[in-house]
Amino acid sequence: MMNDIYIIDASGYIYRSYFAIQNITNHQGESTNALFGFIRSVSKLIIDFQPYHLVAVFDGPRSINARTSIYADYKAHRPDMPPDLLYQIQWAREYCALRGIPILNIPEVEADDTMGSIAVWASQQQQAKAYICTSDKDMCQLVNDQVFILNTFKDNLIMGAQEIETVYGVPPHKIIDFLAITGDASDNIPGLSGFGPKTASALLQQFGSLEYILAHPEEIPGKKKQETLIQEAEKALLSKQLVTVNTHVSIPREESFYRLIPCQKEQLKSFYISKNFNSLLKELEKEIPSSNPLGLSASDEQVAYQCVDDEESLNALVGELMLQKEICFDTETTSIHALKAELIGIGLCYQPSQAWYVPVNGQLGLEKVVQTLKPLFENSSIGFYGHNVKYDLHVLSLYGIQVANITFDTILASYLLNSHRRQHSLDTLSLEYFGKVKISIHSLIGKGKKAITMREVPLEQVMAYCCEDVDFTCRLKKVLKKQLQERKLYSLLNNVELPLLKVLLEMERQGIYLDKEFLKNFSIKVTAQIRVLEKEIYLMAGEEFNLNSPKQMSDILFNKLGIQPPKKTATGNSTSAEVLEFLQHQYPIASKLMEYRMLEKLRSTYVETLPLEVNPKTHRIHCTFNQSVAATGRLSCQDPNLQNIPVRTQWGIQIRQAFRPEKSGWSFLAADYSQIELRLLAHLSEDPTLLEAFQSNQDIHLRTAAAIFNVPLEHVTKEMRYQAKTVNFGVIYGQGPFGLSQTLGIDVKDAKLFIEMYFKQYSKVKEYLESVKESVRKLGKAVTLTGRERLIPEINSKNMQIRAAAERLAVNAPIQGTAADLIKLAMIQINERLHKERKLGYMVIQIHDELIFELPDFEILSIEPMVREIMQNVFKLKVPLIVDISIGKNWKEC
Repeated sequence: MMNDIYIIDASGYIYRSYFAIQNITNHQGESTNALFGFIRSVSKLIIDFQPYHLVAVFDGPRSINARTSIYADYKAHRPDMPPDLLYQIQWAREYCALRGIPILNIPEVEADDTMGSIAVWASQQQQAKAYICTSDKDMCQLVNDQVFILNTFKDNLIMGAQEIETVYGVPPHKIIDFLAITGDASDNIPGLSGFGPKTASALLQQFGSLEYILAHPEEIPGKKKQETLIQEAEKALLSKQLVTVNTHVSIPREESFYRLIPCQKEQLKSFYISKNFNSLLKELEKEIPSSNPLGLSASDEQVAYQCVDDEESLNALVGELMLQKEICFDTETTSIHALKAELIGIGLCYQPSQAWYVPVNGQLGLEKVVQTLKPLFENSSIGFYGHNVKYDLHVLSLYGIQVANITFDTILASYLLNSHRRQHSLDTLSLEYFGKVKISIHSLIGKGKKAITMREVPLEQVMAYCCEDVDFTCRLKKVLKKQLQERKLYSLLNNVELPLLKVLLEMERQGIYLDKEFLKNFSIKVTAQIRVLEKEIYLMAGEEFNLNSPKQMSDILFNKLGIQPPKKTATGNSTSAEVLEFLQHQYPIASKLMEYRMLEKLRSTYVETLPLEVNPKTHRIHCTFNQSVAATGRLSCQDPNLQNIPVRTQWGIQIRQAFRPEKSGWSFLAADYSQIELRLLAHLSEDPTLLEAFQSNQDIHLRTAAAIFNVPLEHVTKEMRYQAKTVNFGVIYGQGPFGLSQTLGIDVKDAKLFIEMYFKQYSKVKEYLESVKESVRKLGKAVTLTGRERLIPEINSKNMQIRAAAERLAVNAPIQGTAADLIKLAMIQINERLHKERKLGYMVIQIHDELIFELPDFEILSIEPMVREIMQNVFKLKVPLIVDISIGKNWKEC
């Protein structure tokens, strides 16, 4: 017997997803945006409605032939199908086959006609209802007591006859006439000139049908409309023919064809893995657990996880572990902030499928566990590793355990192999490499305000969670180490990232002192200036409004004040920073709004929140430096992000004054690489003019300005130099004429000329940039001087936007990645010297090309030359590396 049937407009879903979701690719750099959106929509439909009968309908090959034969311009205005969409349609069909969803794509038949034929046939079966899953208004003509429109993009809106009439002003059986009158721009259906939806519905309500209206034009109000009806009658009838859904297509008429069948679970998992759909894979695994499709390890195998909570068992475990070469470990704590965390237990493992959990909140107690495990961790002949091991080292150090020998970190290994990916969590990697959905932390502690800590979770659950973590970290290490060795990246882990990890550990532990009293007084000044600006803006606007509401601001600027909006968004006229910058020279209110936003951000993001980040025990801020986030190899910073303290305005710079040495008689020393990326460009491109400029210590921006403006050096103005500086750095970031024109606020034509003049001056640079792009096209990766890789598979994408972005990355990655590595190497060497020479001074912050040290004044004379010497000689280039050093009693003075 036929149940309700759900008829999916597969072609519509795919097209909608392609344009709604941007820039999603798989590991091969192929676009997957349309496929991902399609699967998400179909999965939601299945979850929400639990269909028994379901069919995905695609446009058949040469499907528009039937209508182009009667109207050559049918859909003629549509651009060719994007090249990266074609293969995604095929993948969507593959997905349907694996998911057990019946498919129809009948040659020379459009999806609308196939869907209409299925709906009509299904509605004729006893008690069956047909739900056409589409947002296409053409399908509304089919709605009746048995056929409905289901729009899953509008909260599963189901439209019956009454809803159709409410929306379009006519019942379903008049929709064909309605569309024939209004036409359809998306399909290039002409309709009647000057007849819009309101006119069409009013006429049909009054006169009944298109045929009657065409036969009695004299009854229609308005002479112009009467003339149109006479002159365009044939066009209207043609439009009617085009919009009429053909419900007589030859389709399968057996109820069994439309049944949703069980999915091919393992094949679907492999399909998701190949498309890099980890979120879908996780959902699939939760739905039906199964074995791993990659064959790397079985996720349903037997494991030996043990809770060690008595003295005899703990001593026996330590005895066994003391015989191992390498041990995987993990800590369970009460907080994600290491220096605020309290230890709950420790997980240990040295081979897959076997792990131990030692709680400190059990029978043994904290003191006994720490006392027994301390000699194990501090044994330098045993290597220890983990996932994001810096966190665990912080935690153990709080309890007096200094781990002697770190040999691996799976998060750093994953990052070195795939720095272009955002996700390196243990959950993500376990899923990707082993098809394993790990126990979710949220299933144990919950989320948000109701979340508990690990201390409150039952011991057995914490044991299972922690043992699983070390077990899969152990498995992961084996896989990743092999990949690092095969790709010759293992030395980067050993010689750069792991030594740097220890340096960052010290920096985070030291922290930086914040003068809260200074910020408190500064806050009063900022708030007072904000109030002044508010009054000035209200005066200019002629009324008070919510300055933090883009909608109200837009209304004031573009409606009340009548300013011509330079940019629109989907939700109205934009008031973005870019728009206000464009308007500021002509409209003073825009300039005041920009200043207000800047001060409001300073107040909320820094002035009021930085004091809250101060650790009450140490009275210092302890941020976290991330080694596995920025794809370029740079470090990033969080909680708080001290790399982002503003420097572009006088107000912003003053915030840096709040950062100062804690002790009197101490200073800050700032060491900054001068133009390191341009120097690397000179080294890599071997451009003789660029090399000579740096070797003879010339002002590179001055020289570039003289070249692009074709004037002698002495005639270069400050503005010319600024523009040349922008061109110099724009080249490094792969900026084209349009991007440069936006940055400088000049015509694209002038920007193009600047770039041409630049490459005329530095011809080898252009050759180098092209050779880099070509190399990345061949190898699929950019490589730094130190051998760091950034995979850029998107460089061969069929999508022009994605390909252009990849080319910019190809140019920038070797330069910025090398610069990142040079300062990392310098940090390692400087830290070693500071320890070796038993200095009291130490590093507190790294801001990309700059290092900040806190040191006693009497060490300045010895540390300054040492820092300069190491940084300038960390790597031998064809041009000198120059380091600028400044000293001050606070960060602002530096």
